Amino acid sequence: MSDNKTVTTGKETTDPRAEATRTIRPAVDIIEDTSEIQIRADLPGVAPERLDIHVEGNTLTIEGQARIDMPEGMEALHADLAASRFRRSFTLSGEIDTAGIRAEMRNGELTLHLPKRSELQPRKIEVAAG
Repeated sequence: MSDNKTVTTGKETTDPRAEATRTIRPAVDIIEDTSEIQIRADLPGVAPERLDIHVEGNTLTIEGQARIDMPEGMEALHADLAASRFRRSFTLSGEIDTAGIRAEMRNGELTLHLPKRSELQPRKIEVAAG
C-alpha cells in the first residue's frame, strides 16, 4: 500500500497539448482618422521574428509567441503569464486597402496601419470660376 496520492482539480492539467493551445488575447487601442485606422496591441516579450500577421478574406489575424531569454545557468521561478501565445482577430470593413497594411513593433507594442481606400476618403472639390 502506498501513501502517495495525487489530487487534481478541474483547473489543472498536465496535458502538453492543452498548454500549447492556451492563448492570451492582447489588449488593443483602435484609432481612426480620415486616412487610416491604427491598431495598437500590447505584446510584451514578443520579438518581431516571432510575430505572424496575416489577412485572409476580410479577417486580420495577429499571432505571436513570447519568449524571455534567460542568462545561462538561470531559470525562471515565476512568470506572470500563464500562456506565452498571443492571438487576436479582427473583421475588416470594405473601406480598408489590405494591400497597404503596414506593421511596426517597438518596446512590446505592435502598431498596425490600415489605410482606407483612396476612393472612399473625403476629398475637397475645387470650383472653377467661369
